[in-house]
Amino acid sequence: MEALIALLPGDGIGPEVTAAGRSVLEAVASRHGHRFEMHEALIGGAAIDARGNALPRATLYLCDRADAVLLGAVGGPKWSDPEAAVRPEQGLLDLRSALGVFANLRPVRPLPELFDASAIRAERLEGTDLMVVRELTGGIYFGDKHRDADSASDLCRYTRAEIERIVRVAAGLARERRGRLVSVDKANVLETSRLWRAVAGEIVAAEFPEVELEHMLVDAAAMHLIARPADFDVIVTENMFGDILTDEASMLAASLGMLPSASLGAGTRGLYEPIHGSAPDIAGKDAANPCAAIASVAMLLRYSLGLNEEADAVERAVAAAVAGGARTADVASPGHAFLGTRGMTAAVIERLGED
Repeated sequence: MEALIALLPGDGIGPEVTAAGRSVLEAVASRHGHRFEMHEALIGGAAIDARGNALPRATLYLCDRADAVLLGAVGGPKWSDPEAAVRPEQGLLDLRSALGVFANLRPVRPLPELFDASAIRAERLEGTDLMVVRELTGGIYFGDKHRDADSASDLCRYTRAEIERIVRVAAGLARERRGRLVSVDKANVLETSRLWRAVAGEIVAAEFPEVELEHMLVDAAAMHLIARPADFDVIVTENMFGDILTDEASMLAASLGMLPSASLGAGTRGLYEPIHGSAPDIAGKDAANPCAAIASVAMLLRYSLGLNEEADAVERAVAAAVAGGARTADVASPGHAFLGTRGMTAAVIERLGED
């Protein structure tokens, strides 16, 4: 197979974990006879410094031509002024909108070998295997905004069509998994959530009768995600709730450095990125955990390139490396030896060769 993959390293540890993803893609291509043409472009703070724009036209042109996009991270203290006219996060939001990627998939499947590194008791983690589907291009992040000297407002708005399409994605995934879907909202307070709840119920009843649907308020979901994570199969929710809940879910997997994500639209092209931030405090120190970026590569192979066997092999390689004792500092037990970014990447690629 031949594919064009856009690499957007971004800021902080982004270049380091993107380099890890690139190395894994090269290893997959070599072992399975594929040809992946990979080109890098600027985004975020690095793009602001170089071009004065968080999403330069050349970056958007590359991504528009690519079969898939792998992103590192954006942002950092250098660009953190909330009054700045241009901020790194704008580049990411604009890219999601331009690519039409409205469904953000975040799988959470803690590895048993890392149970002791999680803040959650091991017995609560047993059997956890869930997928959060977050609506990505609507809601309060994209609504009209206003601010004056004495007040500010952010409009949260959803249309029926936006809710229908994300619920269809989530219900389709639930049908392929264990058949359970939890729709998370705040319908006791918000009109957008009342519409969300009504539309979700209509779509599942009409198009996915084999899927069991449960509605849950976001505050209850936040509690149950920690108290009984193994009870969840697929969770679907709006943009801001999904952003918060998936960061909370990282506690189940011991670290943000373990969790990948895929942002998908109507076609096969997707945007893939670890859910962690740019971690400027460890940037350039060979200390970042590359596993989330590598697992994002697995999702890229599966959802954009249709290479399911290769995707499974990458995920098995990460699990085997961890099972064999490979750790980065964020998931290492006290007194346990740990590897740097490059060492952990090499450990995964070594297991990939054994598959």
